[in-house]
Amino acid sequence: MLVDGFQRTISYLRLSITDRCDLRCAYCMPEAMRFLPRRDLLTIDELYKLAQGFIARGVNKIRITGGEPLVRRDAIDLITRLGQKLGNGLNELTVTTNGTQLAANAAALARAGVRRINVSLDTLDRETFATLTRRDRLPDVLAGIAAAKAAGLTIKINVVALKSVNESNLPNLIEWAHGEGHDVSLIEVMPLGKVDGDRVDHYLPLTEVRKVLDMHWNLSPSSYRTSGPARYFDVRETGGRIGFITPLTDNFCNGCNRIRVTSTGQLYPCLGGGERVDLRAALRSPDPQAALDSVLDEAMRIKPERHRFAITERGAAPAQARHMSVTGG
Repeated sequence: MLVDGFQRTISYLRLSITDRCDLRCAYCMPEAMRFLPRRDLLTIDELYKLAQGFIARGVNKIRITGGEPLVRRDAIDLITRLGQKLGNGLNELTVTTNGTQLAANAAALARAGVRRINVSLDTLDRETFATLTRRDRLPDVLAGIAAAKAAGLTIKINVVALKSVNESNLPNLIEWAHGEGHDVSLIEVMPLGKVDGDRVDHYLPLTEVRKVLDMHWNLSPSSYRTSGPARYFDVRETGGRIGFITPLTDNFCNGCNRIRVTSTGQLYPCLGGGERVDLRAALRSPDPQAALDSVLDEAMRIKPERHRFAITERGAAPAQARHMSVTGG
């Protein structure tokens, strides 16, 4: 089993298969984002071998992430192969997506064994969506969500709460999602990578959002849990759930069970830390299995107790220079 220095058992891998994305969300990356050359990415075979190595060490949930994972042409090939591990060491295989490619891929995801997906969607207003993402793709995203629902996938809508951008529309978005049978997770913006603006202008503490939601509905703590960091509340009036992911206002690192691997094979034990180990070198060594086990042991040794995210002053450097799309959401 993978157990870190603080006696936290790691059972959840977030595996990025590309840093590329077909949107340019203003809080995530600059418009002129420079992506990695495709030749630098791990192959599908290498990604699969990595996943097998993690499963052998007790990881039982894998989330495929990006960037936008479904822009990678062979993404479904990998997901299909990983789906064959379900019930054989792997309990759950999930995907996080921005939804633009879902209409074409939802049925294939369901056939591969994916049962739940997270869709990032910050607004239902087409103009706001186009401004925020720098792409007019809201109709594609909504069509993808509809296709995923039709394919039988359980959908959770991930919403980054953004000051003066979508904060006034959050109740409407939540009400729509619950009406469609989807849970919602609200997320505080994270200071990863340089963007064109200043994150002070975007940062909206979820403590403030909660005050507004309490004026609309009755929220009560839910017994529902996932492998992620969200704390869930049931909404009596809508019959749905809202999760709160609070990396800045209410640190959740004590229960961390996650590690992240980039599309180039760099393992980051903590999203907010600079510590990393090189899995690609281990995979390509003369004895990949022994090298991989050794590197995973090192990752457990260097995993920090907690991240140090903060958004407190204008012009401050991000907590880490790498963007979320590089590390994997």
